[in-house]
Amino acid sequence: MENKIVGLGEALWDVLPEGKKLGGAPANFAYHAGQFGLDTLAISAVGEDQLGDETLSALEEKGLKYIMPRVPFPTGTVQVELDAQGVPAYEIREGVAWDNIPFTSEMEKVARSCKAVCWGSLAQRHEVSRNTIHRFLDATPPTCLKIFDINLRQTFYDEEVIRASLKRCNILKINDEELVTIGRLFGYPGLDMSNKCWLILGKYNLDMLVLTCGVNGSYVFKPGAMTFIETPKVDVADTVGAGDSFTASFCAAILKGLSVSDAHQLAVETSAYVCTCNGAMPRIPAELTGRL
Repeated sequence: MENKIVGLGEALWDVLPEGKKLGGAPANFAYHAGQFGLDTLAISAVGEDQLGDETLSALEEKGLKYIMPRVPFPTGTVQVELDAQGVPAYEIREGVAWDNIPFTSEMEKVARSCKAVCWGSLAQRHEVSRNTIHRFLDATPPTCLKIFDINLRQTFYDEEVIRASLKRCNILKINDEELVTIGRLFGYPGLDMSNKCWLILGKYNLDMLVLTCGVNGSYVFKPGAMTFIETPKVDVADTVGAGDSFTASFCAAILKGLSVSDAHQLAVETSAYVCTCNGAMPRIPAELTGRL
């Protein structure tokens, strides 16, 4: 269990109009990073229920390794409604297993040699999982790539939680709507989008800040440099999991030695492909995964 690339946080089922599909940003991240040849692991918790059984069976079927203790809370579900453009709105059930992830000795062992870890704000809405996430991050080596994919959902975040993760990450992944929210929350009035990004990059001493703007393209900011790539036009089935595939492919490319601009290009094309598929965990074609 050494040198893993870890998705840490919520594991749940997205209940979509066509039925339920396994989801949760950390599991999505781990699954997609694994498709690019990385040794990945999803860390969360599931309930002592049938849906928990189905979660572990689905992960095994997809070949995704996991550490997911069974806890006496229901396995998480999210009701997903799609608008005419395939953009999801989420109704996230509370008091579930992934709110109560225990920090185990097995998790600590993984953390101590972890090569990369991705987490968000949602799984930190409850103190138990928030403490587990912090303990995991604080146990990682200095060389670990720590990606905070902020992933604001409903009202399940606050300034304190976000600042604590910004201090622990070296890469921030954020979208344009989340950037507006952070600007209000942190009191950055009058700053345009790029100046907000430069300010956050410098204030928290980040190696990179990745900003996605949906159909309006995406940016990668790093000290002294910025890249922009337009979003390809595709026939969108839904955008569930697209951001996670972007983060996963970007992370994989950086770990495998690609330049930031090449990693950015791969991430853009991968997330565009995922938008053409239903659900968060489609198979990515070899023409993309083969680049690494």
